[in-house]
Amino acid sequence: MLNTAAKPFVKLVERYLPDPYIFVLLLTLVVFAAAMLFEQQSPLAVVTQWGDGFWGLLSFSMQMLLVLVAGYMLASTPLVTGLLNHLAALAKSPGQAIILVTLISLLASWLNWGFGLVVGALFAKALARQIQVDYRLLVASAYSGFIVWHGGLAGSVPLTIATPGHFSENLIGLIPTTDTIFASFNLLLLAILFIAVPLVNRLMLPKAADSIYVDPAKLQDQPAPAGSNERPADKLENSMLLALLVGFAGIAYLVQYFVKGGSLNLNIVNYLFIFLAIVLHGTPRRLLHSLQQAIQGGAGIVIQFPFYAGIMAVMIQSGLAQSMSEWFVSFASAQSLPFWSFISAGIVNIFVPSGGGQWAVQAPVMLPAALELGADVNRVAMAVAWGDAWTNMIQPFWALPVLAIAGLKAKDIMGFCLLQLLISGVIISLVLTFA
Repeated sequence: MLNTAAKPFVKLVERYLPDPYIFVLLLTLVVFAAAMLFEQQSPLAVVTQWGDGFWGLLSFSMQMLLVLVAGYMLASTPLVTGLLNHLAALAKSPGQAIILVTLISLLASWLNWGFGLVVGALFAKALARQIQVDYRLLVASAYSGFIVWHGGLAGSVPLTIATPGHFSENLIGLIPTTDTIFASFNLLLLAILFIAVPLVNRLMLPKAADSIYVDPAKLQDQPAPAGSNERPADKLENSMLLALLVGFAGIAYLVQYFVKGGSLNLNIVNYLFIFLAIVLHGTPRRLLHSLQQAIQGGAGIVIQFPFYAGIMAVMIQSGLAQSMSEWFVSFASAQSLPFWSFISAGIVNIFVPSGGGQWAVQAPVMLPAALELGADVNRVAMAVAWGDAWTNMIQPFWALPVLAIAGLKAKDIMGFCLLQLLISGVIISLVLTFA
């Protein structure tokens, strides 16, 4: 059974996986050494590339911090807490809880990756408040749904090549999403993963003696203190009218945005979370109390994302990412190119955890190779997308918001994610190559 097979992976990761901050420091040194060894970059050149790119993800870092904060604020409102608890009550056993949280996370991530990260983690907490289940696996299951994001509606690679004026248009033209996101091979892959990922998570469920539970009381949000209402400032902090006027103004903008055909992106997800939280908390005081609780988990995002931006800069500017891609392409055939594109994208993703940034690096290598070999360009593009999503199962970068909301460390969930990585890798490889 997989619960037995998962034990050595869990123990290995718990023993040897450092804190994600240590992980990114080690990754930085590995990239420094690789750029100097394989790309003949001088130490000064590498440090310059790193330093110049250190703030390259500043805007994205703020977006991810808002994913955490806004999602937490929304989830702590009485209405959303009640809805999550009501949905969590559908699970009557630990196994059902694992399957339910995985399916919810898969669906939410297919709609939008930021939405999926927050919803999965919040729902895992709601389940843990109602049923006794291994909390590590529950949160790992919530995160595992993230694996489908790049094959879903917010996939940056398929959306990029469907957009007029994209940087590879002179090579491949415009490729509509009917040939990528809604292509038969991609829909088949999604269908298989929607069955396999929950099943694998369920089969990894440890026996009761090996399970680690969490005290439901520790997962309860602290209610906002009543406070005084004596000063004029107190009256403003407790004013429902002030909150509702601003909150409904924000919601009115969203209605107009979607009526005009706007799509769901990370900024809109954060916007939606913030203004729903403003309305549903009712008063500024309750919202600010929720914010104080939410912000405590954001330290990892603040300190680590600049280091990843520096790593990405070295990988791209030194030519290291391109060289890795070219090496995989050098022994590919028309049929095997999607497979090798998938594998190379998975490796590059460890160092360049950004779908759009990774495509900018790999497209100039993979697309000409696909045209020269006569390979399926659409499938090669989606292979890069799936490779980017695949190794997120062992990349702490994307897990930080989930871990912050759940109150766990990377070593607590990555052992389960590692086994999920191996099994899903086989499935994705076979479908991309032979379907």
